[in-house]
Amino acid sequence: MKTILQRISIQTHHEIELIDITPHLLELVQSSGVKNGTVFVLSLHTTTAITVNEGLPDLEKDITEMILRLIPEGQAYHHARYLHSDGQMAVNAPSHLRGALLGFQVFFPIEEERIVRGSRQTIYFVELDGPQYRTYVVHIIGE
Repeated sequence: MKTILQRISIQTHHEIELIDITPHLLELVQSSGVKNGTVFVLSLHTTTAITVNEGLPDLEKDITEMILRLIPEGQAYHHARYLHSDGQMAVNAPSHLRGALLGFQVFFPIEEERIVRGSRQTIYFVELDGPQYRTYVVHIIGE
């Protein structure tokens, strides 16, 4: 059994941003030498997400607008308070809630050195509190 764990760092450029990481993941799996197994993708941040949807620019805009409608800025969130652990006011409650809504991980089977996914499935890293320097992890396990 083979296991490969890789940390990938990216710079985001917008407060909310969907970044297509599919090509990089396909390449990682293809070059891993794992013929059959699984690939896990997870974010190391609570104000980001990993999600899967059809890779269309207009759908990306719709997803961003949906996120803003469902969890708007400027509400009386409990998290908007002084945090002793940070020594400052917490101002990103909406980002945390948006991350909780979308989730921080996805997993796919690997078959014959390829990720098993639908023909229109695009894997996105989603920034919800940017711009920032971020890291996600890819864990490939198999034979």
